[in-house]
Amino acid sequence: MQRCASIHLITYFKTSLISLVFVVFSTAIAGSYDDFFTAIQRDNALGITALIQRGFDPNTIDTQLRHGLILALADSALNAADALLEAPGIDVNFLNAQDESPLMFAALNGQLALAKKLIAKDADVNKTGWTPLHYAATNGHLEIIRLLLDNNAFVDAESPNGTTPLMMAAQYGTGAAVKLLLDQGAQATQKNIQGLSALDFAERASRPDAIRLLKPVAIKPAQPSARW
Repeated sequence: MQRCASIHLITYFKTSLISLVFVVFSTAIAGSYDDFFTAIQRDNALGITALIQRGFDPNTIDTQLRHGLILALADSALNAADALLEAPGIDVNFLNAQDESPLMFAALNGQLALAKKLIAKDADVNKTGWTPLHYAATNGHLEIIRLLLDNNAFVDAESPNGTTPLMMAAQYGTGAAVKLLLDQGAQATQKNIQGLSALDFAERASRPDAIRLLKPVAIKPAQPSARW
């Protein structure tokens, strides 16, 4: 009887200890989770590095399924992005719910140094659907356009509706971006699913600089792209 009671007591203490360890561990993980995303928000590279060195997963996503690296790039938290890119096992090709990659955000925001680091870590320059080149062309970031093309980006890549980087540059980018893409072999005669060409995009947006560049080549027959 006494032996039975002792066994029950030992079992109780073991169970209690395991429960206590679990609670402490869970609390620590929860605290690290909050600290991680706070550090990204505050562009705190040292805080991020310290968490990762303690074993925190740099690929952790937040409650809205957003990857930390994408959050850092989208918010121009450049120190945080640098720290994450140094983390072992960082997923540089994570795609968010909108099918956007870290390199696409770097391209959109003109973050040249980070774009170079992403490519050096094997970030995908080409992908199905919208691509980093579309995003770079949208804001006319010439150096990133050159970087992507130098790394074999498809100059006439098509979005889901057939829109090309040249069309995005014609409507939203700059005349210099339109010229660069044309010089690199982009096809001015190509049309999207709606039957619109880059010239149509430029005219719709009243972009005289793009119209001036595109009109002379818009009636020429399409030639195979030099960048494919």
